[in-house]
Amino acid sequence: QKRLVESGGGSVQPGGSLKLSCAAFGFNLNYYEIGWFRQAPGKEREGVACLGSVRFGSSYYSDGVKGRFTVSRDSAKNLLYLEMNDVKPEDTGLYSCAPAPAFVHRQCVPAEAIDSWGQGTQVTVSS
Repeated sequence: QKRLVESGGGSVQPGGSLKLSCAAFGFNLNYYEIGWFRQAPGKEREGVACLGSVRFGSSYYSDGVKGRFTVSRDSAKNLLYLEMNDVKPEDTGLYSCAPAPAFVHRQCVPAEAIDSWGQGTQVTVSS
């Protein structure tokens, strides 16, 4: 059964750092376009960062996080990471990882039924 388990969220002050992890079960992250997505109450879900399969390569960051966040993959451990630096209050949200098949077309959007993949991990940035 394919599933994803996010971890690493928590509360942090503006300017701080946090590293999120996404563990994949039942499939190999090397062969998927995959991304991090976040949603705050009352706001639409947005693509934060996407990483192509090993074959496709490439990566994407939203304008709001570019230069502050880094997405990476640990192929041996089948893990996806999101390193968050210099966080801002607007980074607050529930962060989820999910396959992003449209990223081969440069669209960082999740596959349908993103909520069925995992539970997400909450990030709260406040002073």
